[in-house]
Amino acid sequence: MNKCAVILAGGEGKRMKMNKPKPLAEVLGEPMLKWVLNSVRKSGIDKICIVKGFGKEYIDEFAETLDFPVETVFQAERLGTGHAVMQAKNFLSENKGSVVILNGDAPFMDSETIKDSFEFHTSCKNAATVISAKVDDPTGYGRIVRDSEGNLEAIVEHKDADEKTAAINEVNSGGYWFDTEKLLSVLDEIKSDNAANEYYLPDAIKLLFKKNDKLGAFTAKSSDTVLGANDREQLKELEQIAVKKGYRC
Repeated sequence: MNKCAVILAGGEGKRMKMNKPKPLAEVLGEPMLKWVLNSVRKSGIDKICIVKGFGKEYIDEFAETLDFPVETVFQAERLGTGHAVMQAKNFLSENKGSVVILNGDAPFMDSETIKDSFEFHTSCKNAATVISAKVDDPTGYGRIVRDSEGNLEAIVEHKDADEKTAAINEVNSGGYWFDTEKLLSVLDEIKSDNAANEYYLPDAIKLLFKKNDKLGAFTAKSSDTVLGANDREQLKELEQIAVKKGYRC
């Protein structure tokens, strides 16, 4: 089955104290974005689109160093993950089948998780599949809410979670598989009617749910798949984890 990947790499590295996009911050000498791209390639995906934003010229320079082709699209305004994916509509239209959407600053999203979640996504015939993980401390993450049969019912952001939902330790990794045509059918319906006035990709899942499309959540074996870094201290922690567990780019 035809599959492709969209990697979100438009974040600013202000708290990293760097003038480059955050996904270019390095773990063990390699940009986090390179870790993600290598995992995507090892999972068997060759058609890749990088959504760039802040410091787009640095992403262009980085792309030129790769020994495999990638497309890039520009998100002129940072208006959320849904808006970022909207910039890749032409790429998605040209690559029907299934698309995995990943954050470019989550270096431990491994190829096994990408492959296994794709197999789950296709075997269940889902319109969308969230890649989740179970963590010790879910603070700050969107919670995965399942129905009595274990099917995905909702993704509830931390700030919107009631006491019962906040106790859930299965969280959204920020990685998703979509049936490409199903995604395109709802992408322009995502609204920015929230406090941040941004377009959020999880809203695409809400829209598919309203259309009674089948949804699922695949739980990764390792909680490390959700890890990212927003500052130098967290970046240092990622390096320590990589060394301790023998992770390699």
